[in-house]
Amino acid sequence: MSTAREQPIFSTRAHVFQIDPTTKRNWIPAGKHALTVSYFYDATRNVYRIISIGGAKAIINSTVTPNMTFTKTSQKFGQWADSRANTVYGLGFASEQHLTQFAEKFQEVKEAARLAREKSQEGGEFNSPALGLASHQVPPSPIVSTNGPGEEKLFRSQSADAPGPMERERLKKMLSEGSVGEVQWEAEFFALQDSNNKLAGALREANAAAAQWRQQLEAQRSEAERLRQRVAELEAQAALEPQEASEKEAPSQSVEQLEAQVQTKDQEIQTLKNQTAGTREAPDTTEHEETQQKVQDLETRNAELEHQLRATERSLEEARAERARARAEVGRAAQLLDVRLFELSELREGLARLAEAAP
Repeated sequence: MSTAREQPIFSTRAHVFQIDPTTKRNWIPAGKHALTVSYFYDATRNVYRIISIGGAKAIINSTVTPNMTFTKTSQKFGQWADSRANTVYGLGFASEQHLTQFAEKFQEVKEAARLAREKSQEGGEFNSPALGLASHQVPPSPIVSTNGPGEEKLFRSQSADAPGPMERERLKKMLSEGSVGEVQWEAEFFALQDSNNKLAGALREANAAAAQWRQQLEAQRSEAERLRQRVAELEAQAALEPQEASEKEAPSQSVEQLEAQVQTKDQEIQTLKNQTAGTREAPDTTEHEETQQKVQDLETRNAELEHQLRATERSLEEARAERARARAEVGRAAQLLDVRLFELSELREGLARLAEAAP
């Protein structure tokens, strides 16, 4: 396409959509990014086009006719139906001002196309470069200027015949369905915004949870340190147990000695009883009393020794029970330390996963 034949008279950037040809309700985006959309005037054929090139193909190649209507469906979105292309085009702009400028230019081009058709039907000469639209000219779009001879067919003029009543009804229906699709598109956009806000809130909660986990980690470390000190104390106490056991063996030896003494005293008592029985035939009052006194003294001493023996046995049992309790406490402390160490390991893994997931 030569620049002398067709020149851009207005250019802007917008996200381009086409109505879904199957459902006639949903919009199909032409790409992920905004494209250059331009009004072109073909001086040779005296027609106006809206053209947008994406890559190596024309996304929009719509000839403007007096019967077309550009409709604003939201503050940043507008659409028009092209009966020749059998589709509805939609444009999403960055601001309401860009949409207003495009809509105003659409009305100017539409009026110029009407005048051009009237002059053509009257057979008169019409030589108006877009009705003064040249004042809004911009340099030719680099995307449009890259078209080669093989792409000249994209701008081939078509008939400007007006659509019939049935065609008008179909276009109105397409426009209304396109508006519904735009509402759905806006709803999806707001849903994405809401999802983004939720993700931001989740990230803040995750950061707060990470801070709480750090505090718990510090507390767990302090508790683990305290348990280590307690275990060290219990191990030191357990190391002293052999010495205490050797000291506690002394009561056992004394118990054996006491038992031996008791047996000796029992033998002496039995001997004295025998002597007392032998002297009954020749009683001697003084010796009998002395013997009785010795027997009572021995029995008293024997009772004292038995009482001391029982006390020693109780002391030995208490010492053994205390040793068992100390061993049990050492075992419990070791188990608690293992549990704390396992919890610390889980906290470290959780913090590592959170740090990897954070952006």
